[in-house]
Amino acid sequence: MKITYLGHSAFEIITKEQRILTDPFLIKSPNYNPEGVSNIFVTHAHSDHLGSAIEISKRFKAKITAIFELANYCASKGAGANGINLGGYVSYLWGRVAAVPAFHSSSTQEGIYAGCPCGFVFEVGGHTIYFAGDTCITAEMKTIKEVYKPDVAILPVGGYYTMDINQAVTAAEWLDAETVIPMHYNTFGAINVNINEFKTKIQGIGKTPLVLNIGESVEM
Repeated sequence: MKITYLGHSAFEIITKEQRILTDPFLIKSPNYNPEGVSNIFVTHAHSDHLGSAIEISKRFKAKITAIFELANYCASKGAGANGINLGGYVSYLWGRVAAVPAFHSSSTQEGIYAGCPCGFVFEVGGHTIYFAGDTCITAEMKTIKEVYKPDVAILPVGGYYTMDINQAVTAAEWLDAETVIPMHYNTFGAINVNINEFKTKIQGIGKTPLVLNIGESVEM
């Protein structure tokens, strides 16, 4: 399995079977080619997360998985969409995914309510990956540890709209994932951080920080 960071909260996951995208706001990867993407996972409807999902779905027949109301919105725009909700697993050719709570908000650019925000737990390529989406630190992360046992956690660290570095470090302790990948930082002025501080503090709790440059990949 290969994970590539595309900037902000956008990641590509490549398995033996499929290419997967998360929150494809691709302002930092304008030359990214989504041809061959089979599934897109969108945590909430804000434009910096829904991003190009609808356009990619319509052009390349990629199925968008999102909370029910957001999936219906995407379908109304001509996208292929799979509406789910918090709780049970949904199976795919390459593994399975559960939607889990995130504490944030979710509406479209037109102001349409788009259901609750969420994170995702991916079981893919022999790993369990917790993709937090936009969220504050929440005790739900202790439940995610107990129920899903992630070995990789992808957490927002930019603050202002989400948890910051210090809160992400506490979240990493609660989740007990061995590898912690930061996201949602240094895209806009309000979420600029010194990412070296994240590295140092994650190492300080005995976990492995994995800070990817935009366009950089890692094999897992």
